[in-house]
Amino acid sequence: MIKSTGLKRSLSLGHVILFGLSFMAPVTVFTTYGIAIESTQGMIPTAYIIALVVMLFTAYSYEKMVKEFPITGSAYTYVQKGINPSMGFLVGWVILLDYLLSPMISALLFGLFVHAYVPAISVPVCIIIFVIIITVINILGIRLATNVSAILLAFQIIFILTFCFFCIQGLIDGKGTGELFSITPFFDSTVNLSSILSIVPLLCFSFLGFDAVTTLAEETKNPKETLPRAIYIITIIGGVLFVVSTYFAQAIFPNINSFKDPESAAIDILIYAGGNFLNAFFLSVTITAAIASAVASGGSGARVLYAMGRENILPKRFFGYLSPRFRTPANNIMVIAFVAMSALFLDLNTAAAFINFGALFAFTFVNLSVIFHYFGRKKQRTIKDIVLYFVIPLIGASITALFWSKLDIYSMILGSAWLLVGFVYLVYLTSFFRQRPPELDFDESQMDVQL
Repeated sequence: MIKSTGLKRSLSLGHVILFGLSFMAPVTVFTTYGIAIESTQGMIPTAYIIALVVMLFTAYSYEKMVKEFPITGSAYTYVQKGINPSMGFLVGWVILLDYLLSPMISALLFGLFVHAYVPAISVPVCIIIFVIIITVINILGIRLATNVSAILLAFQIIFILTFCFFCIQGLIDGKGTGELFSITPFFDSTVNLSSILSIVPLLCFSFLGFDAVTTLAEETKNPKETLPRAIYIITIIGGVLFVVSTYFAQAIFPNINSFKDPESAAIDILIYAGGNFLNAFFLSVTITAAIASAVASGGSGARVLYAMGRENILPKRFFGYLSPRFRTPANNIMVIAFVAMSALFLDLNTAAAFINFGALFAFTFVNLSVIFHYFGRKKQRTIKDIVLYFVIPLIGASITALFWSKLDIYSMILGSAWLLVGFVYLVYLTSFFRQRPPELDFDESQMDVQL
């Protein structure tokens, strides 16, 4: 038995899948429904199918890179090893936006929802309690975090199934379209393809769970086999849940022009389909989904910081520290808790703008890293290899780069400012690029130690 001071391998395939789905928070499909229905004019299921296909290209690239480098760090590690350390640092710096700010968004949503239920409890108090809960769970260990997330995820799945049951019952009774199976939510000749594509970048962020699980590479048993399977399973299950949910929502409430307010469109549908019971169920499940998502995103972010700290990209003494008792990056979890407290004064639009920029930027370069590593460095260039290691990742990179370029000006300005800060830090770190950034010496035999 080899004693190790590293992260502890304790997660099975089931744990990893539950962690990724918790990060995705499947019920968020209802919170974005109003915005999506306006853009797609009722063809949200088709928009989600397109988003699923787009994300499968990127999931493919993650799968290839995690097989080659089954270590924590996710996009940061893959670009660092696949392209070069400097580019890897910049991608890691940008993707930190997603992991650092996702718990903050969850904290703010939690505060708003709980305050709406219990006005006597102020939003700031709710936020503080929320941050303390997710911080304690993550410090106590990844196994506990995944178990808690699994319970809260089950609550979301039960809600979605309940919603579908009410919709099916309503359709049978003649509500909505009065048809259980209809092609209209998937195809309407009056809707322009450009209208559907305009919302796809927003929907793509619903699939971020497959990215999050790759940060658990050093805590997963047999990661070279487990993580690739988990990446595809998470992406496909999430896609199916999104498509089915929006199909029934559109079928039970096809008149999209009758919504009082697009932002509350889901509430109108829930009340129409299942009355106050379903609406109250949704509000309660949204609160628990915020906890599950924050636990997952906070845990993932802490591990990206740990990877950068271990390599001394960030101060190793602080960011590379693991709790001797719990074997978790406790300092980094506290950093993310501190950032989450910014929910006390930051707004959702600012956080969302940062996250939109970071995700698509990172996805683009993970796709490119497959080309650089397999097709370039390893010279795998048979006809089959050209398809696997050049054509497919190039398609993925092109699509995500296109969506990235279509982000609103607010997202581009804030994201570019953060990227510039990272570039300045990289210049300092490398003494104006006279030396390479610190880089992890990947030792597979050491990483595969079973505890």
